[in-house]
Amino acid sequence: MERSNKMEKFLIEVYHEKEEIECALAAKIFLSSGSHFLTNAEWGCNDDVHKAWMIVEVENKEEAKRIIPSSFKSKANIVQLNRFTWQEVNAILTKYHYEK
Repeated sequence: MERSNKMEKFLIEVYHEKEEIECALAAKIFLSSGSHFLTNAEWGCNDDVHKAWMIVEVENKEEAKRIIPSSFKSKANIVQLNRFTWQEVNAILTKYHYEK
């Protein structure tokens, strides 16, 4: 089977419980994984937002999901990211007959 070389960008957001011990346990799992993505996660715990975020470039959403440790898969949200060009924006606005 031929593999596509096109990489997509995803935001992975992983929630954990708000207790301080839960922050430390979640960070320990991420840091001990050896995964470049997990060891470089950004955390919101110091601002009382108990989530970790990673932006990854992988082939598809399933590959992004495989990055998440199994104990956190049910607490994760994966969002495919995109950028708009002026041409895309104008095409959408034209489609809806928007003029301004």
